[in-house]
Amino acid sequence: MGFSQSNIRLNNYWENTYYINPASIYSEYKFIASVAGRKQWIEFPGAPNTEYILAAARINTQKNIQVGQIGIKAFRDEIGYTKLINISTSYSYSIRLKKNLLMNLGIAFSFQQVSYDMTQSKLETIGDPVIGMIENQKSNNADLGVEFIGKSILIGAASQNLGSLFTSENKLQTNSSFLYVMHRERIENSFYIQSGICAIKNEKLNQLELNVSGFLNPKNIPNIFQLGVFYRTRNEFGVLLGIDLNESVRLACSYDYNVSGISHNSIGTSELMLIWKFGKLPDCKCRELYK
Repeated sequence: MGFSQSNIRLNNYWENTYYINPASIYSEYKFIASVAGRKQWIEFPGAPNTEYILAAARINTQKNIQVGQIGIKAFRDEIGYTKLINISTSYSYSIRLKKNLLMNLGIAFSFQQVSYDMTQSKLETIGDPVIGMIENQKSNNADLGVEFIGKSILIGAASQNLGSLFTSENKLQTNSSFLYVMHRERIENSFYIQSGICAIKNEKLNQLELNVSGFLNPKNIPNIFQLGVFYRTRNEFGVLLGIDLNESVRLACSYDYNVSGISHNSIGTSELMLIWKFGKLPDCKCRELYK
């Protein structure tokens, strides 16, 4: 038995790197929540469908000098007759190394469960006794991450499902590692560009993802409109769109297309994300990257 996806993630993780890294701390609002849905390889039988929910809240310590964050993230991934549920809680902590340099550290612990709906399977032998022996599986796992935040540069590294590296029984999700760099360059007050590169390793699969987005914010309304493109090795291209419906609600979507052999049976992958942000923070030295 295997999973169709090497690791389960969203295209829009650049919106909030907490999706892949427990060390990420959202810097403009005290509380952020989002829901997302991803339908992979549309028209391909049994292709993955993923639903995400995320919530994170900042906590301040030592007279607001240090900043922390607690969060919860859950997703359900359905592939054919297999369904995976993952629920994780996390804690992250920010340390100021220099005037314009922060380091965030984070850890997450997760509960994972795989279940099987054999009514969706196609059996060669009716009443196969092996089917009755398939049982739901449960396990626990952990993620670890770090981020370095400068005035216009973000560098991060994360490892998901660390327990899968050390125990043969804990293989409901394989270990995935991320190393990424994001740069945001101010061209003028109403427009700026964000670019990023991310290296992804999942067991024997290595991927590289390149991402470039332009943000238009007339009258200094943050990120009122985003248009971006990305390329993921190998053979996958996509577009990203985002718009702030108001100061607290943002809508993001993406579409990607794989030009390899699967393109003969699929018209691509779509993704939709709705984000809520509450408790806008006053100006601080760490916000430039996220404006």
